[in-house]
Amino acid sequence: MTSELDLAALLCSRLCHDMLSPVGALNNGLELLADEKDPAMRQRCLELLEQSALISANKLKFFRLAYGAAGGFGEQVPVDEPRELLTSLTDADERLTLEWAVGPTSLSKSAVKVLLNLAAMGLDSLVRGGTLAVGAERADGNTEIAVRASGPRVAFDANVGKALDGSLSADELSGRTAPAHMIRLLAERDGGAVQYHHGEGALILGAVLPDAEGLIG
Repeated sequence: MTSELDLAALLCSRLCHDMLSPVGALNNGLELLADEKDPAMRQRCLELLEQSALISANKLKFFRLAYGAAGGFGEQVPVDEPRELLTSLTDADERLTLEWAVGPTSLSKSAVKVLLNLAAMGLDSLVRGGTLAVGAERADGNTEIAVRASGPRVAFDANVGKALDGSLSADELSGRTAPAHMIRLLAERDGGAVQYHHGEGALILGAVLPDAEGLIG
């Protein structure tokens, strides 16, 4: 069984892995700027630095809600927050399109974590670009969250699927599978469940959460 400390360490590993590229680009840009004398090239360096800084900030905001305690919010988080975060990630890649169909006006912190992590898995699967459709609604006394990733090539790590359904052993967990393990634990703790289906051209991820831990609005 994975302890809370082990899970926290794995999530930190995932965060560091995802932040390495934009932060590394910042460092490289600063080194180039220090040596560059041509005004046009210096301007280009500044543009790249600005872009890398924006990507870094957006990723940190994403991780704050997807993994962290989401300080600064009450028990409910306005849906504009996760929507803006996902928009910033998809806008950074012209091959990606976001479709948003969340009806309620707010989500619980648990629901936000589930939605953002499922969406992140969907984005990871779109290796050649595509469409990420995110939806949520209240039905039959539950909150239902659905994410569909579709594109020319949709790749899905089988171990992430095992982490979602609980069949991955504790010693097989890694930084890549830790988010799936975390949201499965969150859903089960609150009396809900997560599920997925990987078919030709699409990956469908879903969660059902009790209304007490779901959406209001």
